[in-house]
Amino acid sequence: FNTLSVNPAYAGSRDALSITGLHRSQWIGFEGSPITQTLTVHTPIFSKSIGLGLSFINDKIGPTNTTAFYADFSYKIDFGKSKLAFGLKGGLNLRSNGLTELDAMDPNDPLLFNDIRSQLLPNFGFGLYYFAEKYYAGFSIPKLLENDFATNSVSGTTALATEERHYYLIAGTVFRLSDAIELKPTTFIKITTGAPVTADITASFIFKEKFSIGTMFRTGDALGLLAGFRISDQLEIGYSFDWSYTNTTVRYNTGSHELMLRYD
Repeated sequence: FNTLSVNPAYAGSRDALSITGLHRSQWIGFEGSPITQTLTVHTPIFSKSIGLGLSFINDKIGPTNTTAFYADFSYKIDFGKSKLAFGLKGGLNLRSNGLTELDAMDPNDPLLFNDIRSQLLPNFGFGLYYFAEKYYAGFSIPKLLENDFATNSVSGTTALATEERHYYLIAGTVFRLSDAIELKPTTFIKITTGAPVTADITASFIFKEKFSIGTMFRTGDALGLLAGFRISDQLEIGYSFDWSYTNTTVRYNTGSHELMLRYD
């Protein structure tokens, strides 16, 4: 439900001005656990072949906060019953470490007296998105540059982190089971250096195009439930809960929650 944040080719594909906000609180009860907000806006412009979008992402893990602003552009080729979109994404990233938030073992540690913030760093990416009425597939690399986040001070340059390039594959389809019920299976595969390949697999039942409920499975990590309700032709809300089944995290948290609101 939040494709534009990872694939710029999605811009304008809903044939309407579309605004989506999402909040995720991960690993409730685990101090310093990840919290993420995204806000995306996109629309076709001039013609149905061109789409423009804006993306905002705020991601906090412990004392580290990453903020990103991106503009998205897509161009679609119409094959009649299906379309192929090419997308470009460009924007700025900022990372900061809130060191003063930490409980220091040594309260006089001078390295923890001040928060540190990186420079604004540019990045860009691209994506492909092939879709029809009943199915879609996409591939994207939203950040091609592997930036070194660093901050400059009197004592020199301090390295904060280095970005790794991420690769995303998405796919989904819809099966009509009856006049009132549809089944929508989807997958979302994430690949990056130094981490296992991860796949999210979902299966949702949609009732009269108004209400949906389904299950999700994330390889090596979590099981969950998701639900959505279309309040009107323009407004849709969604909620999901996932629970880590791995021994490394399940002992320390009570699950993760996401809320989604979309206006077309």
